[in-house]
Amino acid sequence: MHDLYYKGRIHTRMNHIKTGYNTKRTTKLGTEKHPLTLVVNSDEKKLAVEALVADNGLFADITVDSAIDENINELNAILNKPTTTRFDKTPNRNDPCSCGSGKKYKKCCG
Repeated sequence: MHDLYYKGRIHTRMNHIKTGYNTKRTTKLGTEKHPLTLVVNSDEKKLAVEALVADNGLFADITVDSAIDENINELNAILNKPTTTRFDKTPNRNDPCSCGSGKKYKKCCG
């Protein structure tokens, strides 16, 4: 390597090697390779959870154990993802009014 950079400055190649592409990222849960791990208390609840998992096209390992607290947090997190709120754009002054009067927005509702 050549030494064109000032002393104490991090070489750009070394900086790239330190912060390179992340190959050890987390995998998506609910797939065949990485199924959800769910714990339920009864067989009736297991049947209900299996139906919910099948309806959403997910894969899960469901165990029934009445001694342990019920844990279906992974399933709830996947099913209740927050959605982005989108707002309609307000019309510009010279655009036709949205009420259908045929006038410009600035003369009608603006």
